[in-house]
Amino acid sequence: MPEAKQAPARDAGWRSDASDPSLMEVFRSIAVSNQSGKFRKFLAFAGPGYLVAVGYMDPGNWATSLAGGSQFGYALLFVALLSNVMAIVLQSLCARLAIGSGRDLAQACRDAFPNWVSWPLWVLAELAICATDLAEVIGTAIALNLLFSIPLELGVLITAADVLLILWLQGRGFRWVEGFIISLLAVISVCFGVQIAMANPDWHGVIVGFAPTVDLIGNQNMLYLALGIIGATVMPHNLYLHSGIVQTRAYEHTPEGKREALKYATLDSTIALSFALLINASILILAAATFHVAGRTNVDDIGIAHELLAPLLGASVAPALFAIALLCCGLSSTVTATMAGQIVMEGFINIRLPNWMRRLVTRLIAIVPAIAVTVIYGEGQTAKLLILSQVVLSFQLPFAVVPLVMFTASREKMGDLRAPMWLTIAASLIAAIIIALNIKLLYDITFNGVMI
Repeated sequence: MPEAKQAPARDAGWRSDASDPSLMEVFRSIAVSNQSGKFRKFLAFAGPGYLVAVGYMDPGNWATSLAGGSQFGYALLFVALLSNVMAIVLQSLCARLAIGSGRDLAQACRDAFPNWVSWPLWVLAELAICATDLAEVIGTAIALNLLFSIPLELGVLITAADVLLILWLQGRGFRWVEGFIISLLAVISVCFGVQIAMANPDWHGVIVGFAPTVDLIGNQNMLYLALGIIGATVMPHNLYLHSGIVQTRAYEHTPEGKREALKYATLDSTIALSFALLINASILILAAATFHVAGRTNVDDIGIAHELLAPLLGASVAPALFAIALLCCGLSSTVTATMAGQIVMEGFINIRLPNWMRRLVTRLIAIVPAIAVTVIYGEGQTAKLLILSQVVLSFQLPFAVVPLVMFTASREKMGDLRAPMWLTIAASLIAAIIIALNIKLLYDITFNGVMI
């Protein structure tokens, strides 16, 4: 049986005591037997990494990858690979923070910083979640439109009903949530596998595309899309999410138990994110192999991409698979964003709202701009809104990454589970790259007329 739920004790390196954990209803709810073999223990810890991997298939990622693949062919595959490496490093730090300190990232920010720092960080984290939710709202609505011809405005409103699905899943236990997500990822994998086989991409071009290119710095449009891909992949809300859901496992709170938990949690997230790279890259490869090759270099709209697949691939099943995968992406993303929103609010300001209320508030914030853009500018502008939401996420990343690196590098806060020097250096380099790319884009927007 899982151990009794209890808040972690205060550590000397923190300014304030740790409060009750976020997601209290599932905290330490999944038993980890000390008598189990290595494989059974790995299975006990498997799951949270796949919830994090959903960020690779967020509908916002579709818009940036479609635009990148259609405009630049396979060239931005390197950015997808770079994003994957960044995600693996940062998510390993999230697991380390949760297991070493007993806090998720939001709680750690509240307990380590004064209010004048932690409250702005909370606002920025909420903005990131709203940007994430905006992409999910639009993506799910587009999928409903493509599959069932439901008007986009109505589809946006229908997405608010997903709160019922989430409440039902959480009520049955956290393993049901993980099983639901993994099932959707399996459907997405099959859909893209079939479409890639039908598109028959240039595999030599695919391999070359994973190599770095200097055009990324010199070409402002490519940099803009690269930032969008990074923002859509290494998502700020995933850092808060992972550091919270790792604590659903009832591992032993001993030095040996924590090290074992860290090993298996890191293995889980690494395998899940490596698998998700295949899906993330598949979106870009599909766009490059169909639209770029055919001379359609300006496809950044999911609806237009859906319409073009049948004539370009010569099969009517391709658009249906495309829409089904998109719907699965939207559904899976709503679950993870809901949990991240709950972790951020409970962790930063220690306010406990009912799940349905927290979800509705977040979803309504996303629904309003989505409906406004659709009504005022038409459905064609939703693609630009999707890409913009991912660039916003990229700008929010440093405000989550920098505290994460600071906390995990501190022996006072982490004890013996402090991140080794090489890992801290790698994470610091990732933060520096993200910040440098953001500064470059801001400069281009201000002085060179690049438009978002």
